[in-house]
Amino acid sequence: MRVVSGIQPTGNLHLGNYLGAIVNWVKMQDEGECLFFLADLHAISMPVDAAELSASTREMAAALIASGIDPDRAILFNQARVPAHAELQWLLSGTARMGWLNRMTQFKDKSGKNREGASIALFAYPVLQAADVLLYRATHVPVGEDQKQHLELARDIAEKFNFDTGTETFTLPEPYIGKTAARIMSLRDGSAKMSKSDPSDMSRINLADDADAIAKKVRKAKTDPDPLPETMDGLEGRPEAQNLVTIYAALSNVAPDAVLNEFSGKGFGDFKPALADLTVSVLAPISSRFKALKDDHAALDAILEAGAERAATMGAPILSDAYRALGLLSGR
Repeated sequence: MRVVSGIQPTGNLHLGNYLGAIVNWVKMQDEGECLFFLADLHAISMPVDAAELSASTREMAAALIASGIDPDRAILFNQARVPAHAELQWLLSGTARMGWLNRMTQFKDKSGKNREGASIALFAYPVLQAADVLLYRATHVPVGEDQKQHLELARDIAEKFNFDTGTETFTLPEPYIGKTAARIMSLRDGSAKMSKSDPSDMSRINLADDADAIAKKVRKAKTDPDPLPETMDGLEGRPEAQNLVTIYAALSNVAPDAVLNEFSGKGFGDFKPALADLTVSVLAPISSRFKALKDDHAALDAILEAGAERAATMGAPILSDAYRALGLLSGR
């Protein structure tokens, strides 16, 4: 199994990322070849401050390593260090179709009513996402609900490229659904996913938050006045309560019903302090490692460069195959 996955380097790594993806990434390192990259080329599809992007890329690398991504067991790099990603995107642009991209819901969401003012990069970045995966003949891609459409597009592009060129240049990747993935919602709105784009920092727990900040955010998390029931069925129509129970279960690696078995009949005056203590105990080692790493730019750059060299070596023959399939005299 060869797994490829990327994460935007802008913003802080938060509890939603960690429990929804990173925990599974850590486990994947023992299941097959893993390439994890920081999608800094994707970041420039929207306005971005250059200095902030550089700093955020290094900080996200530090956060991933602190969370358990091991550069010796997996390949960790940032996109911009492997020009083959952008190179393959251009080759695939002859295969991708405008109609396919017009149906991408994320472009519609991010461009809003100003579609004519949106960048070409924002419109075409799903083709770059396809290149990110197809460049390494990935067999699996970890996906959430919001990324399934992009994986389907990557498969469509790969299939059409192979058909049009009469080759088997690209592998059609399959979705990887993590065994322990948890869908973590905002602490302020149980119907909205926890997100770094939420303007309120109180809506999320950042992996770099200290114990006091975590306790404050949990204490002020939106709930309801009813006690916790005995089963998850009793949380129907109580999204905020369900979210906090889900977080507790994911952090303690038990089923949600086991959490309710312990706390049924109790109110959030009892549950929130327990959740805060658990969150702090799980995140404290990560936060400590992150703080020790984040300002060591030389070490982080060395890790990203070494990962990029390994990724470039792995992707080079696939890129050469794509050039040859198209009849391009690239000298590769």
